[in-house]
Amino acid sequence: MNPDANPASARLISREVVPFYLSLLALAAAALLCDAALHLLDAVWIGRWLGIAGLLLILGSMGYSLRKRKLISVGQPLRLLRLHEALAWVGSLLVLVHAGVHFNAILGWLAVLAMMINVASGLTGKFLLKRARRRLDDARQVMREQGLSEDELLERTYWDSLAFDAVRQWRTVHLPITLAFAVLASAHVVSILLFWRWR
Repeated sequence: MNPDANPASARLISREVVPFYLSLLALAAAALLCDAALHLLDAVWIGRWLGIAGLLLILGSMGYSLRKRKLISVGQPLRLLRLHEALAWVGSLLVLVHAGVHFNAILGWLAVLAMMINVASGLTGKFLLKRARRRLDDARQVMREQGLSEDELLERTYWDSLAFDAVRQWRTVHLPITLAFAVLASAHVVSILLFWRWR
């Protein structure tokens, strides 16, 4: 057994796996705490409106996607990515609190399920892409230190580069999930506008 395997495995878990699950757990815990606070303060009615605020924040987070696809030209991509992550997280939190208050709408719960799958796929892509990029960069650095030329470096990291490009394609999974959430959320909003008694 390789003695270096355990420290490397521990680093992988602490750098990649733990932050991923902590992000999901933090979202769930924050939603439960907010929902409990609304019930303790006898302010459950606020939850009815949090869905609207959450949806607006999630829509606001789409600036990164628009910039990446060159549909808009304002903003720096890295800042927009960080804003996308923060707005989507807070928006998802508000939608979860909203959903926790109202258990009677199946369409709304389908939208929440799609949103949670979307959040999980976004976080998965974020951590996988970060790990793949770090591994490729580390491999290239080691080879440079060994004195390999750029051509040799490209040849030896060819398959790693292909793997990294494959990981970058996670968006092909994330995008349909985002569209499913958008359709279900829109259907939920329309049904509320049509049938809810606003009082």
